[in-house]
Amino acid sequence: MRAFTVHSGTTAAIDMANIDTDQIIPKQFLTRIERTGYGEFLFHDWRYRPDGSKIETFILNDPERSGATILITGDNFGCGSSREHAPWSLLDHGFRVVIAPGFADIFYNNSLKNGILPVALPPDIVRIMIGRSIASAAYEVTVNLIDMTVTDDTGIAAGFDVDQFRRHCLINGLDDIGLTLQHEKSIAEYELRERRERGFLTRSMHNSAR
Repeated sequence: MRAFTVHSGTTAAIDMANIDTDQIIPKQFLTRIERTGYGEFLFHDWRYRPDGSKIETFILNDPERSGATILITGDNFGCGSSREHAPWSLLDHGFRVVIAPGFADIFYNNSLKNGILPVALPPDIVRIMIGRSIASAAYEVTVNLIDMTVTDDTGIAAGFDVDQFRRHCLINGLDDIGLTLQHEKSIAEYELRERRERGFLTRSMHNSAR
Protein backbone atom coordinates (compact mmCIF):
# COMPACT_ATOMS: atom_id res chain seq x y z
CA MET A 1 0.00 0.00 0.00
CA ARG A 2 1.27 3.47 -0.87
CA ALA A 3 2.29 5.46 2.19
CA PHE A 4 0.43 8.64 3.10
CA THR A 5 2.04 11.46 5.06
CA VAL A 6 1.20 14.84 3.51
CA HIS A 7 -0.86 15.25 0.36
CA SER A 8 -1.63 18.40 -1.60
CA GLY A 9 -3.96 18.26 -4.56
CA THR A 10 -6.74 19.86 -6.51
CA THR A 11 -10.31 18.98 -5.68
CA ALA A 12 -13.59 17.83 -7.12
CA ALA A 13 -16.83 18.39 -5.23
CA ILE A 14 -20.12 16.51 -5.28
CA ASP A 15 -22.60 18.53 -3.25
CA MET A 16 -24.82 15.68 -2.11
CA ALA A 17 -25.39 13.76 1.12
CA ASN A 18 -26.02 10.02 1.53
CA ILE A 19 -24.09 8.91 -1.55
CA ASP A 20 -24.20 5.13 -1.28
CA THR A 21 -21.79 2.51 -2.51
CA ASP A 22 -24.04 1.50 -5.40
CA GLN A 23 -23.79 5.06 -6.68
CA ILE A 24 -20.02 5.05 -6.14
CA ILE A 25 -19.67 1.84 -8.17
CA PRO A 26 -22.77 -0.01 -9.44
CA LYS A 27 -23.10 -3.71 -8.67
CA GLN A 28 -22.73 -4.89 -12.27
CA PHE A 29 -19.04 -3.98 -12.18
CA LEU A 30 -18.18 -6.06 -9.12
CA THR A 31 -17.04 -9.05 -11.14
CA ARG A 32 -13.33 -9.13 -10.31
CA ILE A 33 -11.32 -9.57 -7.13
CA GLU A 34 -8.38 -7.41 -8.27
CA ARG A 35 -8.14 -3.95 -6.74
CA THR A 36 -7.38 -2.17 -10.01
CA GLY A 37 -9.37 -1.35 -13.13
CA TYR A 38 -12.38 0.15 -11.39
CA GLY A 39 -11.65 3.85 -11.89
CA GLU A 40 -13.55 4.04 -15.16
CA PHE A 41 -16.68 2.78 -13.40
CA LEU A 42 -16.58 5.31 -10.54
CA PHE A 43 -19.96 7.09 -10.34
CA HIS A 44 -20.76 5.32 -13.61
CA ASP A 45 -24.47 6.08 -13.75
CA TRP A 46 -23.79 9.78 -13.15
CA ARG A 47 -20.93 9.99 -15.64
CA TYR A 48 -22.48 8.13 -18.58
CA ARG A 49 -25.77 7.89 -20.42
CA PRO A 50 -27.27 4.46 -21.19
CA ASP A 51 -25.66 4.59 -24.66
CA GLY A 52 -22.21 5.05 -23.07
CA SER A 53 -21.76 8.71 -23.98
CA LYS A 54 -20.44 11.07 -21.32
CA ILE A 55 -22.69 13.40 -19.37
CA GLU A 56 -20.58 16.52 -19.82
CA THR A 57 -22.08 18.38 -16.86
CA PHE A 58 -20.95 15.82 -14.29
CA ILE A 59 -17.95 17.08 -12.35
CA LEU A 60 -15.64 14.15 -13.08
CA ASN A 61 -16.16 14.62 -16.82
CA ASP A 62 -14.76 18.15 -16.64
CA PRO A 63 -11.29 18.01 -18.26
CA GLU A 64 -10.08 20.63 -15.80
CA ARG A 65 -10.89 18.24 -12.93
CA SER A 66 -9.20 15.19 -14.44
CA GLY A 67 -6.24 15.51 -12.10
CA ALA A 68 -8.24 16.02 -8.90
CA THR A 69 -7.01 13.86 -6.03
CA ILE A 70 -9.26 15.12 -3.24
CA LEU A 71 -13.02 14.56 -3.29
CA ILE A 72 -15.20 16.87 -1.18
CA THR A 73 -18.76 15.74 -0.62
CA GLY A 74 -21.78 15.54 1.68
CA ASP A 75 -22.56 13.73 4.91
CA ASN A 76 -22.87 9.95 5.31
CA PHE A 77 -20.71 9.24 2.29
CA GLY A 78 -20.33 5.54 1.46
CA CYS A 79 -23.56 4.33 3.04
CA GLY A 80 -25.29 1.22 1.72
CA SER A 81 -23.66 -2.15 1.11
CA SER A 82 -20.18 -2.95 2.39
CA ARG A 83 -18.51 -3.49 -0.99
CA GLU A 84 -14.77 -2.89 -0.79
CA HIS A 85 -14.85 -2.02 -4.48
CA ALA A 86 -16.04 1.48 -3.51
CA PRO A 87 -12.68 2.64 -2.12
CA TRP A 88 -10.91 0.62 -4.83
CA SER A 89 -12.71 2.62 -7.53
CA LEU A 90 -11.94 5.95 -5.86
CA LEU A 91 -8.27 5.07 -5.48
CA ASP A 92 -8.02 3.73 -9.03
CA HIS A 93 -9.52 6.97 -10.35
CA GLY A 94 -6.80 8.91 -8.55
CA PHE A 95 -8.38 10.08 -5.28
CA ARG A 96 -6.23 9.89 -2.14
CA VAL A 97 -8.55 11.80 0.18
CA VAL A 98 -12.30 12.12 0.68
CA ILE A 99 -13.51 15.03 2.81
CA ALA A 100 -17.06 15.01 4.20
CA PRO A 101 -18.95 15.83 7.40
CA GLY A 102 -19.28 12.09 8.07
CA PHE A 103 -18.92 8.62 6.61
CA ALA A 104 -20.62 5.24 6.82
CA ASP A 105 -18.58 3.13 9.24
CA ILE A 106 -17.78 0.20 6.94
CA PHE A 107 -16.77 2.45 4.05
CA TYR A 108 -14.63 4.53 6.41
CA ASN A 109 -12.72 1.49 7.65
CA ASN A 110 -12.40 -0.05 4.18
CA SER A 111 -10.93 3.22 2.90
CA LEU A 112 -8.26 3.35 5.58
CA LYS A 113 -7.30 -0.27 4.88
CA ASN A 114 -6.91 0.47 1.17
CA GLY A 115 -4.86 3.66 1.25
CA ILE A 116 -7.56 6.34 1.07
CA LEU A 117 -7.80 8.86 3.89
CA PRO A 118 -11.41 9.74 4.81
CA VAL A 119 -11.41 13.09 6.62
CA ALA A 120 -14.44 14.14 8.66
CA LEU A 121 -14.70 17.91 9.13
CA PRO A 122 -17.44 20.14 10.57
CA PRO A 123 -20.33 20.71 8.13
CA ASP A 124 -19.79 24.47 7.94
CA ILE A 125 -16.17 24.03 6.88
CA VAL A 126 -17.08 21.36 4.33
CA ARG A 127 -19.77 23.68 2.95
CA ILE A 128 -17.18 26.43 2.40
CA MET A 129 -14.76 24.00 0.76
CA ILE A 130 -17.43 22.62 -1.57
CA GLY A 131 -18.26 26.15 -2.68
CA ARG A 132 -14.64 26.98 -3.36
CA SER A 133 -14.07 23.74 -5.24
CA ILE A 134 -17.11 24.25 -7.45
CA ALA A 135 -16.03 27.83 -8.15
CA SER A 136 -12.49 26.94 -9.22
CA ALA A 137 -10.88 23.82 -10.67
CA ALA A 138 -7.59 25.17 -9.33
CA TYR A 139 -8.76 25.04 -5.71
CA GLU A 140 -6.09 23.10 -3.82
CA VAL A 141 -6.13 21.54 -0.37
CA THR A 142 -3.33 20.11 1.76
CA VAL A 143 -4.03 17.19 4.07
CA ASN A 144 -1.34 16.47 6.65
CA LEU A 145 -1.72 13.08 8.33
CA ILE A 146 1.32 13.68 10.54
CA ASP A 147 -0.27 16.75 12.15
CA MET A 148 -3.86 15.66 11.33
CA THR A 149 -4.72 19.01 9.73
CA VAL A 150 -6.44 20.25 6.58
CA THR A 151 -5.44 23.61 5.13
CA ASP A 152 -5.90 25.69 2.00
CA ASP A 153 -4.52 29.00 0.79
CA THR A 154 -7.69 30.90 1.68
CA GLY A 155 -7.29 30.54 5.43
CA ILE A 156 -8.99 27.25 6.24
CA ALA A 157 -7.10 25.34 8.93
CA ALA A 158 -8.96 22.47 10.56
CA GLY A 159 -7.95 19.46 12.59
CA PHE A 160 -9.36 15.97 12.20
CA ASP A 161 -9.27 12.69 14.08
CA VAL A 162 -8.24 9.25 12.90
CA ASP A 163 -7.66 5.96 14.69
CA GLN A 164 -4.01 5.92 15.71
CA PHE A 165 -3.42 2.35 14.57
CA ARG A 166 -4.81 3.09 11.10
CA ARG A 167 -2.86 6.35 11.05
CA HIS A 168 0.32 4.36 11.72
CA CYS A 169 -0.56 1.94 8.92
CA LEU A 170 -1.20 4.72 6.39
CA ILE A 171 1.94 6.65 7.28
CA ASN A 172 4.01 3.50 6.86
CA GLY A 173 2.16 2.11 3.84
CA LEU A 174 0.97 -1.02 5.64
CA ASP A 175 -2.16 -2.86 4.57
CA ASP A 176 -3.31 -6.02 6.38
CA ILE A 177 -0.90 -8.19 4.37
CA GLY A 178 1.96 -5.80 5.05
CA LEU A 179 1.20 -5.90 8.77
CA THR A 180 1.31 -9.70 8.72
CA LEU A 181 4.58 -9.77 6.81
CA GLN A 182 6.18 -7.64 9.52
CA HIS A 183 5.98 -10.78 11.65
CA GLU A 184 7.10 -13.18 8.92
CA LYS A 185 10.16 -14.34 10.87
CA SER A 186 8.14 -15.04 14.02
CA ILE A 187 5.49 -16.89 12.02
CA ALA A 188 8.12 -19.07 10.34
CA GLU A 189 9.74 -19.82 13.71
CA TYR A 190 6.36 -20.73 15.19
CA GLU A 191 5.51 -23.06 12.30
CA LEU A 192 8.88 -24.78 12.58
CA ARG A 193 8.45 -25.20 16.33
CA GLU A 194 4.96 -26.62 15.87
CA ARG A 195 6.21 -29.16 13.34
CA ARG A 196 8.93 -30.25 15.73
CA GLU A 197 6.78 -30.43 18.85
CA ARG A 198 3.45 -31.52 17.40
CA GLY A 199 4.40 -33.13 14.14
CA PHE A 200 2.26 -36.14 14.99
CA LEU A 201 -0.86 -33.96 14.71
CA THR A 202 0.11 -32.84 11.23
CA ARG A 203 0.80 -36.42 10.19
CA SER A 204 -2.50 -37.61 11.68
CA MET A 205 -4.47 -34.92 9.85
CA HIS A 206 -2.65 -35.72 6.61
CA ASN A 207 -3.37 -39.45 6.94
CA SER A 208 -7.04 -38.91 7.78
CA ALA A 209 -7.46 -36.76 4.68
CA ARG A 210 -6.37 -39.60 2.42
